[in-house]
Amino acid sequence: MSLESTEPSKARAAGEAGKGGKAGKGGSSEEGDDYLERRALRRGNAGWVLLTGLGVAYVVSGDFSGWNSGLKEGGFGGLGIAMALMGVMYACMVFSLAELSSVLPTAGGGYGFARRALGPWGGFLTGTAILIEYILAPAAIAIFIGDYVESLNLFGLESGWPVYLACFVIFIGIHLWGVGEALRFSFVVTGIAVAALLVFAVGAFMDFDSSHLNDIAVDHDAFGSNSWLPLGLLGIWAAFPFGMWFFLGVEGVPLAAEETKDPARTLPRAIRWSLCILVALALLTFFASAGARGSAAIQDTGNPLVDALQPDGEATALSRVINYAGLAGLVASFFSLIYAGSRQLFALSRAGYLPRFLSLTSSRKAPYLGLVVPGAIGFSLAAATGDGARMLNVAVFGATISYALMSLSHIVLRRREPHLPRPYRTPGGVLTSSVALALACAALVATFLVDVTAAFIALGVYVVAIAYFGLYSRKHLVARAPEEEFAALAAAEAELERK
Repeated sequence: MSLESTEPSKARAAGEAGKGGKAGKGGSSEEGDDYLERRALRRGNAGWVLLTGLGVAYVVSGDFSGWNSGLKEGGFGGLGIAMALMGVMYACMVFSLAELSSVLPTAGGGYGFARRALGPWGGFLTGTAILIEYILAPAAIAIFIGDYVESLNLFGLESGWPVYLACFVIFIGIHLWGVGEALRFSFVVTGIAVAALLVFAVGAFMDFDSSHLNDIAVDHDAFGSNSWLPLGLLGIWAAFPFGMWFFLGVEGVPLAAEETKDPARTLPRAIRWSLCILVALALLTFFASAGARGSAAIQDTGNPLVDALQPDGEATALSRVINYAGLAGLVASFFSLIYAGSRQLFALSRAGYLPRFLSLTSSRKAPYLGLVVPGAIGFSLAAATGDGARMLNVAVFGATISYALMSLSHIVLRRREPHLPRPYRTPGGVLTSSVALALACAALVATFLVDVTAAFIALGVYVVAIAYFGLYSRKHLVARAPEEEFAALAAAEAELERK
């Protein structure tokens, strides 16, 4: 039975919330009164500036590489349109998330929103999709960091498992030190990466030539093809996953809710500012790179910004600076995505959706197993496969599922609970989240156009997780977890209104 199988009265639910809560049917009463005390995060560590930096950190590595592969799928025009459409999707989604995070400011983030709107199954499916994204993406980035270390000839190291292990050990260690220290470290490294992107744009625009933008050969057999859409109209759709790389991860800001000062006001502000900064960086990077060197020249390179500054293949002082800054960008995203994954795992574990021991916190209020276990999985995947591109495609697949479900959650809560107190309201309301939902579904299908193997790998992981939830964990949920209490109170209010 789920928690919703017998809805408590509003008074009973409120009373239990005040006492620390007891499990309803489908929940668990096995844990003692200190259950939540042993699973508490350090509150009030982050203001809107640090959270804005966190939102940018999630994404900034995508400006340095990866997006340029979309030029092979759609050309400059196709990737440009895909980037614009994905930018609209993220804008609509983050405005919806800003409202949801002001209503439900818990560490569960997307899982918490979907749990209230779509029930336990919806919450689990959303949280699992987010976990797929936040466990696979750091593994991929660790491989890219290894490639950068080797190309820069740092300490004579070659890309391989020792570098990947060092990344996970060092940066998980900083997270274990404390969330305040971790967010400040992330903010500094992100600042270096953003400054380098601005310097790059100035240098690249000095060599800008508009004729370089559409220099990819036209496939005349592709429907609707021309010089701006060399791969035709279908190329726009195929480029969706690469257009996402300029924004992928920004939706993780609400996961810091329980460690934030005044989350109802801070989270919406940080989410909006993060997106504005990312849009500006995406436009500068995209136009400056293609215009300086040419779309054809950078579509296959692993380091498009550096190559854009080296038209003759000879390194310059500026290209060397950008090369090192690219490593800073990768570190910033790697570091922040580890944070996001640990908080999502923490919330799902605390509520009983995943094994509960994973949500235990240390004396410094860090979810140590929530950091170490995903890190061990990520390192193992990186060391075993060395295929960063494949893992990122799997992460994108998980992300698009979560986007669709989070957007749907906003729509459902607006319809079902119109009078719910909303300190921040999404501009455009349901129309805004409906646009995000439609584009997220289109992006999900587009992943099959780019890497069908990655899509099926993600589906396989999803099936295993669903089996675990259906057969075991849905019968052992923890009613006193914040996200579950929110849902129980909503159910109680609905029952009272029906009487």
